[in-house]
Formats: sequence, structure tokens, C-alpha cells
Amino acid sequence: MGKHYLNKLFEPDAVAVFGASDREGAVGNLVFKNMIEGGFKGDVFPINPKHKKVQGRKAFPDLKSIGKPVDLAVITTPAATVPGIIEACGTYGIKDAVVISAGFREVGPQGLKLERAVVENAHRYGMRVMGPNCLGLMRPSTGLNCTFNKGNADEGSIALVSQSGALCTAILDWAAANNIGFSAVVSTGISADIDFGDILDYLVSDSKTKSILLYIEGIHDALSFMSGLRAAARMKPVIALKVGRHATGSKAAMSHTGALVGADDVFDSALRRAGVVRGMRIANLFSAAGTLTYPIKAGGERLVIITNGGGPGVMATDHLADLDLPLADLSEATMKKLNEVLPSTWSKGNPVDIIGDATPERYTQTVQICMKDPGVDGLLVLLTPQAMTDPAGVAQALVALKKTRGKPLLTCWMGEIQVAEGRRILREADIPTFNTPETAVDAFSYLVNYSRNQKLLLETPGPMSRGKAPDVEGARLIIESVLSEGRKILSESESKAVLHAFRIPTASASIVRSPNETLVQAESIGFPIALKINSPDITHKSDAGGVRLGITNAQAARSAYNEMLSEVKKNRPDARIDGVTIEPMLQRPNGRELLVGLVTDPVFGPVITFGAGGISVEVMGDRAVSLPPLNRRLVRDLIRRTRVSKLLGAFRHMPEVDIEALEQVLLRVSEIACELPLVKELDINPLIVDEHGAIAVDARIVVDYHVQSADRYSHMAIYPYPAHLVTRRQLPNGTDMVIRPIRPEDAEIEQQFVRNLSEQSKYFRFMQSLTELSQQMLTSFTQIDYNREMALIAVVEQDGKETQIGVARYIINPDGRSCEFAIVISDQWQRQGLAHLLMRHLIDTARSHGLQTMEGDILRNNNEMLRLVAKLGFSISHNRPDTELEHVVLRM
Repeated sequence: MGKHYLNKLFEPDAVAVFGASDREGAVGNLVFKNMIEGGFKGDVFPINPKHKKVQGRKAFPDLKSIGKPVDLAVITTPAATVPGIIEACGTYGIKDAVVISAGFREVGPQGLKLERAVVENAHRYGMRVMGPNCLGLMRPSTGLNCTFNKGNADEGSIALVSQSGALCTAILDWAAANNIGFSAVVSTGISADIDFGDILDYLVSDSKTKSILLYIEGIHDALSFMSGLRAAARMKPVIALKVGRHATGSKAAMSHTGALVGADDVFDSALRRAGVVRGMRIANLFSAAGTLTYPIKAGGERLVIITNGGGPGVMATDHLADLDLPLADLSEATMKKLNEVLPSTWSKGNPVDIIGDATPERYTQTVQICMKDPGVDGLLVLLTPQAMTDPAGVAQALVALKKTRGKPLLTCWMGEIQVAEGRRILREADIPTFNTPETAVDAFSYLVNYSRNQKLLLETPGPMSRGKAPDVEGARLIIESVLSEGRKILSESESKAVLHAFRIPTASASIVRSPNETLVQAESIGFPIALKINSPDITHKSDAGGVRLGITNAQAARSAYNEMLSEVKKNRPDARIDGVTIEPMLQRPNGRELLVGLVTDPVFGPVITFGAGGISVEVMGDRAVSLPPLNRRLVRDLIRRTRVSKLLGAFRHMPEVDIEALEQVLLRVSEIACELPLVKELDINPLIVDEHGAIAVDARIVVDYHVQSADRYSHMAIYPYPAHLVTRRQLPNGTDMVIRPIRPEDAEIEQQFVRNLSEQSKYFRFMQSLTELSQQMLTSFTQIDYNREMALIAVVEQDGKETQIGVARYIINPDGRSCEFAIVISDQWQRQGLAHLLMRHLIDTARSHGLQTMEGDILRNNNEMLRLVAKLGFSISHNRPDTELEHVVLRM
């Protein structure tokens, strides 16, 4: 693909500042002054029809009077003037604008009307707009500073993207005092047009950016946000800070699940699935960014602490426990070696206190021994400047070990004056060093969380698990019949029928509407039984007196029916009651009561929750959430993050539960989230799990209408692996092959495929000399977001392994309606119709995604490819004599 569509926003050659002014304190004055004093390398044109000069430079009444190309418009004039300015910019050919002006949706309906006019005018000319009501944009490497911040930012490798202009200025001030530089500073403002997703998409391929910091107040478009976030996090560390951590849901919950899940739970889950590290304070952002840009990776979470003072070791240990990270258990072999080289008074455990007179040699020996312990995943070396200590000498000793170590090594030289030289030595050698034990432990936690979340990012589960296929259509018909009756809450029996359609074991239940019906049904199913009130208005049956358990005889059954109805009518006189649900009383002495649920977040869509169940579920508050789709790895991660997970193994007299049965239930609920967007909330509480399996005792489902787009998974924040696109075909020579979407684990066969291409095939595909794919290219080619791009590979089995023989891919353009394609076939598999077959599949996939146009550039001497696209119906433009390329377009 060509240059990014936001390239001229970040790298303009000429900028026009609307509202540039001489008036002190005016936004236009500060913006224009920053552009001049920032050392911008291009042209800056002040536009102000009331003045001939602004800040000593010639001013222009309008764009036409400039008479030169302009790439970027920066607008500081009153809100009412902005739609007209955008219109003029579009006519002039400007493709990007930064609207700093306030007075849009934040002031009410009239402002919102102006904002919509701005976006409509911009899109009519293919313009993109950042803002309105934003601080602006900085690009320190080129001197671009179109903000009203007082001062510039130093050049660095960190990109800062903030929704708050005020916080952005505070961060810039804090960073300046701490000698932290930036590759870009972006204040998104209202994000009427350009949003997080667009900016992240640019920063992914920005060579000046090594890590990305996000300050987030709210998300407008979850799908775009997650797409951009996941794409960025695959390439470079992303650290996010979100405010409003304790905000509750925005609507009254109709289920236990809805009451439990708050917006922050869901946001945190989204970050985990995106491979992003979350910070809780501003200082965390820079500490995390600094740590994650070091060339070190955490293979696990077990830390060994090496110190020359007991107190700092205890401080580090306490903070490690605060973060729920374990100290490494040193092996017997390691303990024996340490005993041989350390004084007899050493701590004999972890933290490894090597005593206050520790020499550089003692530090070296201890680090080497601990580094080799297979139970150690990372090392933290602490030093306090005692009388016998040589901080610089110890630092030099650790630098000498740098080439031999294979695990993260972090350091903390405590103090200031005496340790300054040691810190300098460590920093220059790219060894992370910190001032306090707590910040050093925080840094290790960033490495651990980053490693964990990167593994979650690589998971690409499909919408369906591998068990028996569910009856999706049957479940949908049940829900549609309920909606047609004007109801949104399914009865318990209807809810269980939906669960049964998705192969979730349920306790059989039926509805009775009189004491005698209760008696007859009880005798039919056998005692003991359970009775529960059946009401669409009562979520918590126990609280209303609507549950009777362990009924053992006929007389008690009739009495329980009457007593329960009387108590419920007294407690909830407003509730509609449709009889009573009767079911066998489950005898599960080893059963654990759990909650499995599904709730629809207003931003991120369906969210799955798991935790302790029973009547005290809200009080206990033990739950974890995850965004679907899930696979077994993601399910295990979800379970692990709850306290109740510790009760699922064997303890006291109780055997271990059937964990596979529990995992299967969660996978089935993930299927419901993917395939039934009509389901808005789902409660299985309790789900009883024991050594014999799992069974849903009580269930409740809330449904509502859903506007379905052409994309079947548009309701989800994370697009599932499109397993429905997997197809088996046979080539004319009889070879069986599979055409399927690419997966992250295909990196090896993709790399081998490119290596084996002839030089001509490589040149036709990449239009440059290329031996093999770089790691960044390989990542971007195999770890794709199926909502924004598609890569279909053709594979055959050779010697028991898959071999890739072709690939066709498209990437959706910024307009959301068109895409750019590429295709290459292995040389020895050409001329067998494979290219035509792959392209047909790719075109059908793009069409089903709602795309209208497919386009691409083909080298003029690539005759076979030109003949192929002509057969497929592409039009070929021959009006580009200045290039070696032909532009081809297919209207779909």
C-alpha cells in the first residue's frame, strides 16, 4: 500500500493557520507562535482577513491568495465559522485539518449541528478532521507544533495520544521536567471524525514511534478502537490509562450479571485481549513505556530479589505480594551453589540478602547462579550505598554479564549522590534501573502483564467451539417468538431451552399453576423437588420469597406452593406471576455453585463473566470478565482470575471438579454471544459443577431487537476467526488443498512460502528486492484483524505438515467501502487455476463484508496478473504513463 492516509496530518509540507493572531492570550496567537518557534521545516501561512501581517509575517485573507499547495489546515476561529472553512479547504485540495475551536457538541444541540456540518463537508472532499475542541498536534522531529500548549516537547520515541487537552498539557510539563521526549503528541478532542483507531493505525507503521501511551476517558467506536489497538500492540508496546475506574453501568441491570459487571471491568478485559498494559497513574505510563522499550521479555512471573540490605528486599517482596506476583522458589542446586559463594550469614532464601559488604564479584556470582535456576523468570538487583559498597563497580559488573543473561534483569540503586554514576552506567548499557524497590517491582509487573496479554492477543478463536454444533436456528426462533409477544425476558423454561439448544446441560423444569398441578408433577418427577416463582418481573427470586428447596412429600409440595405465592404477592405486589417452576432437587454433595453470565456493554458489546454463584453473588463480588470469542486458553485465563477457582480443585473431602465440563459451558456461552446478538443478558446461577460434570440449575435470558448489518459479527468488539470461510478444494492435477483465513501460528509457513518464491515473483508481489519477510512484515501479514483485512491462504499437506502454496489478501481503505488487494502463488503451483480460485474467494469475502470496490496496482510487465484481473472483471486504467504501474478496479 502507499503512504498512510494520515501522513500529511503528521508530516505536512505546508500548514495554514486560520485565526492566527497578534492578540496575546488568544488561541490563534499561541498556535501560530508555536509553529514559528517550534522550528517547523515547512511553510506556515497565517490566515486572517483583518490583518496584513501576523507576528511579523505576511498574512493572507483566504486560501486562494496563498497560491501554493497546503497540506494541513489548523483552525482556531469561532465554531460557527468552521463548516465554511472546511468547505473552502476541501475546494482548495487540503486533505487534513485540526480543529482546535470549541463550541460544538459540548455546548448542546446547536453545537452538535455545527459539528455534523463540519464532518459532512470534510467527507464530501475526502478530508479528515482531528478534533474539534482539542489541544492540537505535535511532531517534535519536524518542529510541527500546532497546539496552544505553552512550549514545545522534546524529541523522543514515545507517542502520546490523549482525549483530554488539559491533562495533555500537564503530562507535557511533567515530561519536560523528567527529560522525556515524544515522537508525536496528539490531543483527540471530541473525535468527531479522526478517533483512536485512526491514530493508532498511523502509529503502527510510524518508524519514529517505539511505544504508545494512551489517556482515555471514553470510547466512541469499540470496533475501530480495538482494531487499531490490537494492530498497534502487535508491533510495539501500548500502555493505557483510563479514568472513571469506579464507574457503574449506565442502565438498571435485569440480571445478576448486569449488576456485577461495571464499565471498568470490561475496559480492562478489552486491554488484556488487545495485548496492552494498563497504568493507573501518569507516572506509571512513562515507567511502563520505558521498561517495555528495553530489549527484555518476561518468560514468566517468578522473581528473585538480590539485595545488600534486608529492608529494601522486604519492601520489594511486600509490593510483589500487593501485585499478586510470586517470589521464585530457589532450587536445591541453586541454594547449594549460593552457600558455596556467599557468607554464612546470607538470608538462605529469596530475597537473597548477600550482606552489606557485598563486592561487585559477589553480586556477579549471585546473579549468575540465580539466572541459571529454571524456577526463576526475572531478577531484581537492589543496592544501597553502604560504607563498603561500590555502586559503580557493581553496575559495571552487571554490564559485563549483559551478553550472557537470558532473563529480565532490573536494578534499583537506592539513594542519589553516591549511586548517580552507577545509574548512569546502567542506563547507558540499556539495563533498566529505578530509584525505589516499589517502582522496580512495578516495572517487572509491566513485563509480566505485557507478556501475558501478548499471548492473549495471539489467540484467534472462532465463533464456534469444537463440540457438537448448536441448534442456532432453533434458539433464534424461541427468542423471536418471545419478542413477537412483546416480551424481553424469557421464562426459566424458555431460557433453559435456549441453553439446551447450545448443548449446555440443564436441570429439567416445567411450569405449574395450581397446588394440584404441583402435586401431580411432583409425583411424576419424584421427590425431593424444588419450587421457584415464575415471573418476568422478579430477577432475585430468593429476595422475594420465591424459592422453596428440598420438598420431600406431597403435602409439603401443596403447602409450599400456596405459602410461596402468598409471600411473593406480599413482597412484590406489582410483579406479574405466571405460576411456579418445578424441578427435581439436585443431589450434588460435592457441587460448587458458580455464576456464568453474559451482558451487553454499551461500548464493547457482549461480555462474558464468571465467578462464585449462589444467592450472595453480588455481596461476594468474585468475578472476572472477558470479551468473546473464547477458546480453551482464554477460558482458563478467565477462570484463573477468580477466587472461586481455588475451590475447583480437590480440598478436604471434596474431589476435583470436572474442569473440562465447566470450560465447555463457558465455550457454549461464547457461542451464544457470537451467534445470537438478540441475547442482551444471560444468567446461569447457579451452575453446579462437581466431579461428574456441570449443570445449569437456574437460567434467565434478556433479549431485545438488534439491527443486523451485512457483517454477521458487527455486534462484537473482537472479530472471531472466520471459520465459515474455510473450504476444501481440489486442483486439476488431483491435489487436495484447503483455502482458509490466515492465523498467527502460520508465521513459519508464510515465511517459508516467501523464501521459496522466485526473484521475479517476489518483485511482482512486493515491487522491491526482498529476500525474506522482516519480523514486522511477518507479524503484520499473519496477525491480522479480520474486520479490517483478510488474507486467504491455500495450503496442501506434505510430509505430514501444511505447506502454503498461495495467498490472496485485501486491506480495507479508510473510506470503509473499498479495499486494496494483493495475490501471489508459489512458482511451482502456478498455471493450475489457483490464482483465479483464490481471487474468487477473496472477492466473495469482500462483497459479503459490504465492500463495494476492490482495487490494486500491478506492474505493467506482469502480463499474467493483468490477464487474470481482466478475466475477473477488473477495469484497467492505462492513463498513468509516468509510472510502471497499471491501476485496476473491480466494482462489486
